[in-house]
Amino acid sequence: MNTKSKNLKKTTKEFKNPFTSSAVIIIGIVLLGLSMIVSINFGASNLSYQDVWKAIFHFDPDNSSHVIIRELRLPRAIAAICVGAALAVSGAIMQGMTRNPLASPSIMGVTSGSSFLIAIALAALPGISYLGLMVFSFVGAGLGAGLVFGISAMAKGGVTPVKLALVGSAITSLLSSLSTAIGIKFNVSKDISYWYAGGVSSIQPQHILFAIPFIVVGLILALILSRSISVLSLGEDVAKGLGQRTGYIQFFGTIAVLLLTGAAVSIAGMIGFVGLVIPHITRFLVGVDYRWIIPCSAILGGILLITADIVGRMVNPPFETPVSAITALIGVPFFLYLARKEGRGL
Repeated sequence: MNTKSKNLKKTTKEFKNPFTSSAVIIIGIVLLGLSMIVSINFGASNLSYQDVWKAIFHFDPDNSSHVIIRELRLPRAIAAICVGAALAVSGAIMQGMTRNPLASPSIMGVTSGSSFLIAIALAALPGISYLGLMVFSFVGAGLGAGLVFGISAMAKGGVTPVKLALVGSAITSLLSSLSTAIGIKFNVSKDISYWYAGGVSSIQPQHILFAIPFIVVGLILALILSRSISVLSLGEDVAKGLGQRTGYIQFFGTIAVLLLTGAAVSIAGMIGFVGLVIPHITRFLVGVDYRWIIPCSAILGGILLITADIVGRMVNPPFETPVSAITALIGVPFFLYLARKEGRGL
């Protein structure tokens, strides 16, 4: 074993976990399962937990309760978990690669870029397939991220965390305004409003079947890169000194972010702050080793979004509050706290 490999192994062993990471995963999985059961059971139609059990394991197509569970509530719960996991892991990767505590898909223009190109697709290509919308969503995610990082890099003084956040907020507002203008001009405002409301209430089983492969590939890629991201989070110079190919790590990390965010936006629209809040909570629980941060962020992100979906149904029944509004109530104060803390970097 050469010196660089020994140093890398030593460095990754030095990451401390204040809590037992495996315990966080086990408890998280249990909470995720319980939240999923509550989500499936909760709604306008009164259903028992026995109905949920039978609908999943002994499905009767002639039973209306079973149809509601299998066609509406189960896909909704699965979508909330998948989208929450995708956004949380995207945020963790972005924060690790850029060493920016304010980085997240919603703040860095990734989600707004996806929604912007979806608006263009709906206006220019009426009747476009769902798979086509996903392609536009992925391309838009890359466009939004490219604009934010490109403009930040050209600013005087170079890239800083708060500059990225400010540019990201500006690009998000610009792309949102352009999307609204496109909706009014081409009379697709109703379709676009779904993506900007952000939620999982209209999820269909076929939507999940399209999106899950991309999310799974993105999560696997994130797990493969997790050790390298741990080293990269110490600084690019340190990572290079330990023999890391930082260019490759950043390239494939960006691919993972685009896959995860593009798929999440394509089925749930713009849901903010999950990718900002969850990685910070995860680091508090398990430390700074991304081999634990990535899987724990996925679990905690799923718990946050499915819980937000349940709360959204409880706020003003029988009407539903968008999930994005619930996550914003949590995320905005957290973002302002972080922005104030990092303000010295301007």
